Amino acid sequence: MILVSACLLGHSVRYDGGSNAHELLLQYNECERFVAVCPECLAMMPVPRPPMELAHVSGKKVLAGKGQAFDAEGRETTEYLLMGAEKLLKIAQDYAAAVAILKEGSPSCGVRRIHDGSFTGKKVRGQGVATALLLKHGLRVYCERDMTAELLEKLVMEDMDTHRF
Repeated sequence: MILVSACLLGHSVRYDGGSNAHELLLQYNECERFVAVCPECLAMMPVPRPPMELAHVSGKKVLAGKGQAFDAEGRETTEYLLMGAEKLLKIAQDYAAAVAILKEGSPSCGVRRIHDGSFTGKKVRGQGVATALLLKHGLRVYCERDMTAELLEKLVMEDMDTHRF
């Protein structure tokens, strides 16, 4: 199975109660190879909720205990991000998933870019906490911007070859 950020599959789980529906992913969702996931919802965070950002660090630093996350109201949210990442890893292991397609920019799911911690909209290079944990455990992680019909076809075929049922 392929893990996919639930917001990309049209689920209203974003911090503001919206989604980031991605048309190509929605089309391929019909192949029944995707598991919709949201690390922040797995950590029992409400929808909607105040936006969160990593405090001028990457998800790797947070995993190493060398960084924190806060919401826009100043509350520390590090433990939620760590809990969501751990639960996501458990799901990946339970499904023997080798691939995840996650939402770029998220403090949990960002693949190459995350918000800088200033709540000004500025993004910097870095990974979200869940992405960093999945990568640490050998999963291949893509963001929605990587998705083409050719790549999705390849990923689905690889998954079908690996997980016949």
